[in-house]
Amino acid sequence: MPAASIFGCSGLTLTDEERRFFEAVNPLGFILFARNVDNPAQVKALVESLRASVGRADAPVLIDQEGGRVQRLRPPHWRKAPPGEPFAALAARDLAAARHALRLNFRLIGRELAALGIDVDCAPVLDVPVQGAHDVIGDRAYGRHAAQVSDLAGEVIEGLLDEGVLPVIKHIPGHGRAMVDSHLALPVVDASLAELETQDFPPFHAFRHAPWAMTAHVVYTALDAGAPATTSKRVIDRVIRGAIGFDGLLISDDLSMKALGGSFEERTSASLTAGCDVVLHCNGDMTEMRAIASQLRPLTDAARIRLAKGEAQKRQPQALDPVAAHAEVSNLLGLEA
Repeated sequence: MPAASIFGCSGLTLTDEERRFFEAVNPLGFILFARNVDNPAQVKALVESLRASVGRADAPVLIDQEGGRVQRLRPPHWRKAPPGEPFAALAARDLAAARHALRLNFRLIGRELAALGIDVDCAPVLDVPVQGAHDVIGDRAYGRHAAQVSDLAGEVIEGLLDEGVLPVIKHIPGHGRAMVDSHLALPVVDASLAELETQDFPPFHAFRHAPWAMTAHVVYTALDAGAPATTSKRVIDRVIRGAIGFDGLLISDDLSMKALGGSFEERTSASLTAGCDVVLHCNGDMTEMRAIASQLRPLTDAARIRLAKGEAQKRQPQALDPVAAHAEVSNLLGLEA
């Protein structure tokens, strides 16, 4: 039975130590970052070696490929994809055109990922930024109102599924009010429950049947003043699984982010006890990964059902001319192709 974890690795190829560690721990899957990327042949070989290390050809391999500043695959080998903001601007003028462009854009992204063997993309962002919030979300957002974010983000989900790639909605139940970057510090949101229910939760509720979701390392004082969502059983049970109704695979955001306190053993145990199906660790640090591994549990039966339900949402890719599609997206957004 796979362990309830997703791990990164340190470089362009697996080290012998990493290979032995992954074989022993048997994580559910893996995540890639820019440090793991050089060229298509190298990435494809790394993906294959990661899966071989756990003896599962279907082990999920994740990446953050939103476009804009959050894009691990970059030119010259991969296209430069736009962030969310230009699509939001187009939607203000022509919603139908924005939806069409966004679905095409993420079909192109999905096709690039699938060609490498990467089958999970950590997108779309469903966060709705408020005035004055930290720009960690910023131009990644698909609007400043819940209705528009819901309308456009659905095209990201559909475009990825069209190409057989699973989307990860993030950062549930909402990172848009954070005044600090959770990579560096713990955001504390003092908005009322009514405000959260009006602006933050609706996009996640709209896609409560999405295959995967990623938690927010954010404290919401109206929900649980003592713990961020990732480690709060109250938030996961009552809000994420309850009020929002998310029924897919729930993964933590990166356990190495500074928003979380305590040891890596404590972070792992707290996240899984709170109700995360899987914990995520990204930086490839072996000391940290060993600490996390000491507290891992096998994937639960409920998580396995959620995983299978997500897999069933993938579609068989249809014909697509990448050059023409990229030109169409660029033209609709008024960007240089």
